[in-house]
Amino acid sequence: MIKTIRKIPFTALLGLVITSLIFLMAILAPYIAPYGLGEIVGKVWEPSSSRSWLGTDNIGRDLLSRMIYGGRTTIFIACAATILSFTVGSVLGFIAVVVGGWADLFLSRLVDLIMSVPGLIFALVILSVIPPSIPVLIVVMAFLDATRVFRLSRSVAESIHVMDYIEVAKLRGEGTGWIVLREILPNALTPLVSELGLRFIFMVLYLSTLSFLGLGIQPPGTDWGAIVKENSDGLIYGVNAALVPAVAIATLSISVNLVADWVLSLTTSTKGSGQ
Repeated sequence: MIKTIRKIPFTALLGLVITSLIFLMAILAPYIAPYGLGEIVGKVWEPSSSRSWLGTDNIGRDLLSRMIYGGRTTIFIACAATILSFTVGSVLGFIAVVVGGWADLFLSRLVDLIMSVPGLIFALVILSVIPPSIPVLIVVMAFLDATRVFRLSRSVAESIHVMDYIEVAKLRGEGTGWIVLREILPNALTPLVSELGLRFIFMVLYLSTLSFLGLGIQPPGTDWGAIVKENSDGLIYGVNAALVPAVAIATLSISVNLVADWVLSLTTSTKGSGQ
């Protein structure tokens, strides 16, 4: 175990530790938060104290408790949207290449049409019509992000689809599902794993942006972007409550990126040694 840890680069180990701690905090939020999500514990924007380690927010709620619960919401929505977008985008991208013809043409043009509209504007239009909730946010974010995953997976699948072992599988009579899951997917994992970390970071930033604009998580719920919005007026008076969630977002983004870079280098070296 110790030998395995020593082989991990310091930057990747640091990112892994920070990411694990943030995810653990999100999972154990109800047990480690000092106060309830909406519990008022003091006056507006009180400084740090033994009672409230990070101080209070714009209406006197414990900022640390809000950060813990907000992190739970942020990570859950970002993970769910990332998984959904990768599942839909990669499967459709692989199918477009394997089936080809009208299926490839239709899916590619549909993706081009969706991507012609800026994603944030598209999301704002949808969420201004449909009341934002956690399931709606996950579906909207995943739908818009699946277009980018589709393009990546289709590009990767095109280079794999011309290989001899794909032709052999077709001659054996294997179906589309077999070729996609057993032949293309294992050989496309390296770029997809790298993109997975970047897409997760994008989802965190995307959700935070929507919440800051008022179309993300609605009260009494919260996430890190909503906490920034709630306390942004405090910056005028020198209160740093809005900077705490901003630092948390940046920390999570950097740590996940460090882990993703290490996983990419690991899968690349393993693939190279296998060849």
